[in-house]
Amino acid sequence: MKTLLQQHCQHQSGAAMSDTQVHDHLAQLSSWKSTGGAIEKAFTFKNFHETMAFVNALAWIAHTEDHHPDLQVGYDRCTVRFSTHSVGGISVNDFICAAKADALVSFVA
Repeated sequence: MKTLLQQHCQHQSGAAMSDTQVHDHLAQLSSWKSTGGAIEKAFTFKNFHETMAFVNALAWIAHTEDHHPDLQVGYDRCTVRFSTHSVGGISVNDFICAAKADALVSFVA
C-alpha cells in the first residue's frame, strides 16, 4: 500500500471520515491535530524568507493536487488547515496534502 506521501488527491464525495478514521490517519503524521472539521498544524521558520518559500511551495502542491488549504501566515510561522468542502469535513485528501506539507519542511528550513 502506498504511503500518504506517495498518493495523489482524488475527487471526494459522500460522508466525511469518522472520528476513528481521522484518529488513525493522524497517527501517520507528526503534530497535526483535528479541530472543527479540519486538520491543522502550525509550522515555524527562522525568518520571513523561509516562511514564504514554504507557502509558495505549498501553493504549488495544492495547485497540482487540486486541494487547497486555508493558510494563516506571519513573519516566521504558517498555520495550515485542510478540510474537504465536498464532504463537509475531513477526507483522505487532507492527509495526503498534510504529508506533502510536512515533506516540504526539510527543503525549506
